[in-house]
Amino acid sequence: MPSDQKNTPPSCSACSGVMQKQGATHCWSDPAVRGAKPAYCPSEPHAEAIREAFDEYRGESDEARLARMAAKVEGLCYQPIPGSDAVNARWTRVEDLVALARLMGWRKIGIATCIGLLDETQKLSDILQAQGLSPFSACCKAGSIDKLDLGLEESDKVRPGTFEPACNPIAQARILNAEGTEMNIIMGLCVGHDMLFGKHSDAPVTTLVVKDRVTGHNPAAVLYGQNFYYKRLQKRPVLSDEEVDRHRD
Repeated sequence: MPSDQKNTPPSCSACSGVMQKQGATHCWSDPAVRGAKPAYCPSEPHAEAIREAFDEYRGESDEARLARMAAKVEGLCYQPIPGSDAVNARWTRVEDLVALARLMGWRKIGIATCIGLLDETQKLSDILQAQGLSPFSACCKAGSIDKLDLGLEESDKVRPGTFEPACNPIAQARILNAEGTEMNIIMGLCVGHDMLFGKHSDAPVTTLVVKDRVTGHNPAAVLYGQNFYYKRLQKRPVLSDEEVDRHRD
């Protein structure tokens, strides 16, 4: 392959093969009728990785089974309309994760919750129990350790001068690991804390709620509104270089 193609970073978001009127791309088209690939389609320089991944899905590993069941849930969450090629989405994300757990044979479901979402977590737990599953929840403030013990300053707190416990996502993961949960759900953990939780969780992790304090935990709102309400994201940095230097370890 040409060296410039190999060194070009993947950018599917700028795919020139998107067919807007058909709602399709090159990779979602019948091979018999699809057009040419975009010039720098990542399927070319990463062809080996793609083939190896599909080989894994065809096997009998836990990952292969999860991939197959996830594909089945994707199909089940749409309801065909008789006499039409249109599709109708019928399941919410909560229903998706319940269906996946049932298909995988998972019963013990962990919930790593933000302390600000305990009410929502209880409602989710009620749903899981009603669906024959066993929920186990662990709060982000487990251990109740002041942020100062992490080496932070009072000025780093939301309310300086008060006791403010640090989030403890590794402990959340270990609590749920000890309970032997088979699938873990993230409920509004802070960015970064969710990464630590996922890294230390023994069970596969899915996210139900993404923390976004401004949009009511709907971060996609920023993407839809960036031409007006969130245009600042294209005009100025979230943090200046000086602020990054001041706060970085």
